Amino acid sequence: MTLEILTSDLLAPLRHGFFTRRGGASSGVFAGLNCAPGSSDQSQAVRINRDRVAAAMGLPPEHLVAVHQVHSAEVVVVDAPLEDPPRADAMVTTTPGLALTVLTADCQPVLLADAEAGVIGAVHAGWRGALDGILEATVEAMVAQGGRREAITAVIGPTISQRAYEVGPEFFDDFMADDAENVRFFAQGNGDRMLFDLPSFGLHRLRAAGVGEAEWTRHCTYSDPRLFYSYRRSLHEGQADYGRLISAIRL
Repeated sequence: MTLEILTSDLLAPLRHGFFTRRGGASSGVFAGLNCAPGSSDQSQAVRINRDRVAAAMGLPPEHLVAVHQVHSAEVVVVDAPLEDPPRADAMVTTTPGLALTVLTADCQPVLLADAEAGVIGAVHAGWRGALDGILEATVEAMVAQGGRREAITAVIGPTISQRAYEVGPEFFDDFMADDAENVRFFAQGNGDRMLFDLPSFGLHRLRAAGVGEAEWTRHCTYSDPRLFYSYRRSLHEGQADYGRLISAIRL
């Protein structure tokens, strides 16, 4: 089966993609293109999957650059493959021949570019990182590398949608403590449960940071098991582990 890769006109002409789970070598609960070395999947299958992603990006596998994601607001600027990935959740580069990659399974994968200035970014933006400012920090890092804020385009890839993202009162309180206007990203659920709109929150933060254009691909990871892995779905189904989707962009 061939790879299925979602792209956006906002990031053209740069090579990029939000890879679905189709076209991979993994099996069982990981069936498809699981690209997470840290999962309990067979290492050979993950290696094959990552090799296929690298080929799709037109690069050797060692040029798929990644960080050790920790739900932070930390951004690193990279100019070469990372032998010892730092703890961070976003990368920025002006170096051709590197593919910035993030792994997700409900959190937001966000790819950014100022193609004219030759600067790109990739972000793992879960609710914690987004609330703490990972998206704004990435835009700032791109500007520091020569990008123009108004020329930056940003695309949020497949992520969990509001109808599938039920949260408790403590979660809601964290967002209210940050900004009372955040109430608009919540809808009432059952009892004291609320439904949180993560991609709308991400778009709000990107636009408030001054990017020229921002969009969500409108794919829900939880709701489409044929195409996407989902951490929350795996919990609800009692699975021991789950696959991770990869998103990538290169100059």
